[in-house]
Amino acid sequence: MTLDDLRSKSLAVTEPLAALAERAGATPNMISLLSMIFALAAGVFYRLSAGEVSLLYLAALMVLLNAVFDAVDGALARRTGTAEPRGDFLDHVIDRYADMAILVGIVLAGYVSEAWGIFAVMGVLLTSYLGTQAQALRLGRLYGGIMGRADRLTLILAATIANALFPGYVAGLSILGWAVILITVASHVTALQRIVLIWKQL
Repeated sequence: MTLDDLRSKSLAVTEPLAALAERAGATPNMISLLSMIFALAAGVFYRLSAGEVSLLYLAALMVLLNAVFDAVDGALARRTGTAEPRGDFLDHVIDRYADMAILVGIVLAGYVSEAWGIFAVMGVLLTSYLGTQAQALRLGRLYGGIMGRADRLTLILAATIANALFPGYVAGLSILGWAVILITVASHVTALQRIVLIWKQL
């Protein structure tokens, strides 16, 4: 089970926020775009934190806001009856840009090598692609595997705060660097798991 499997449990948080967004006149697409802005800001703060480690707290806040707004857009769409294929498509596109903005910011700041960064990007994109490919094959949206997007963001958030509190190195890498390596390995394992699941269902 991944945190993506617990989406129904998040209603206690997302529903009140969706109600607030509805009263403010926001649309689901506006919320989606805001989530991407927070992710881009996170990437910038990660990059700048190479010279000022305290900026990691702001990066963590932006990652948290990205995750929250990413959940609220769907809740708002369901609440207002405006869920549509274009909104779902936009949400997936924005999620991928958000993932890349966060990872690239971490890599450019030097928390992990470019080689590990490339493999991390490959794993994250492939995992997400397989999830939507299952949907395209009419097998339903696939969230299976050991690491989904919610798990990835939770790990990055926790590692970011930990790195801000303890900016030293363990075996030559920062806490955030080790988190990226864990994400890389887990993402590729998840991709393989999803390949097997899709193949069996076909």
